[in-house]
Amino acid sequence: MDIAGFSLCVVAQAGRLEAEALILAASLCRAGWGARLHVAEPRRGPLWPAEPGLSPEGRAYLLDCGAQILPLDARVFGAAYPQGNKIEALSLMPEGRPFLFLDTDTLIVGRPGPMPPAPPAASLRRTNSWPRRRPGGPGRAAIWRALYRRFGLDPRTAQDRRFPAGDWRRWPYYNAGWILGPCPRRFAQLYLHIARTIRDDPPPELAGQKLHPWLDQIALPLVIHALGGSPAQVPDAGLDGAATRHYRALPLLYATESDQVLALFEEIVAEPRLRALLARHEPFRRMVMEGEGARARAMFDRGALPPEAEIRRRLKAAGLFLR
Repeated sequence: MDIAGFSLCVVAQAGRLEAEALILAASLCRAGWGARLHVAEPRRGPLWPAEPGLSPEGRAYLLDCGAQILPLDARVFGAAYPQGNKIEALSLMPEGRPFLFLDTDTLIVGRPGPMPPAPPAASLRRTNSWPRRRPGGPGRAAIWRALYRRFGLDPRTAQDRRFPAGDWRRWPYYNAGWILGPCPRRFAQLYLHIARTIRDDPPPELAGQKLHPWLDQIALPLVIHALGGSPAQVPDAGLDGAATRHYRALPLLYATESDQVLALFEEIVAEPRLRALLARHEPFRRMVMEGEGARARAMFDRGALPPEAEIRRRLKAAGLFLR
């Protein structure tokens, strides 16, 4: 299925996410996907005591890019767990229409190839971030088995048997930077149920495991498996590649991306109206306009990059990990 048949969803609010969303929208317009962008905007309420809304200028820019802005009233997560916005935002999307959710820290660099909306899938650009091994505690397999059984799912059929039993990838684990599926509301209903249950009533095997900020990625494999998906079925359509780049933090974009991707990024943010909006956000101003991005890039050899944790450590030590 062509990307034009998907509804696109992002969550944006005041501050960094707004700045990232403006860049994403500008890059989307340039790439000409032909898909409608829906921007879920959290609203102030019991779970968002401070005003999280977009600035008037940022909202106007997104509308001029063709986006539809949808008000998001947090009912479960809110400010205590902002990553939960994506879970609740999917319920706002057009029912029964294939969807692609993107984190705002994504740059559109090309057009994805055809991809099936079913079964649901998510990014495999992930690291071994959860669960953490605890001395005397249950191992990875016991933890994931307990989670699958908690929701009536068969842990035997969930395993990715392309990998041996001792490999962490044996138990499906995704990056929630992009998620796609055939119906956002059905996906959101199950995603919300599983994530909230893990938060409020986790299996005993999870004792001592940190759920924040990993909860969305802990629940995601269970949702995808319940709806018939698996890592082996993730489409090779250019997401996390020739079509999108999930840069995650502006300093990482400068430090790790190719010359071609960086040139595209700098061309997009040079547009005067967008540049003026980004200048209000200090990390973007310093990285893009005051040369800190070039400093970060000069610290690393793109042909021999260290692990991301080391890149982050070195950027922080240099005072360049700005978000």
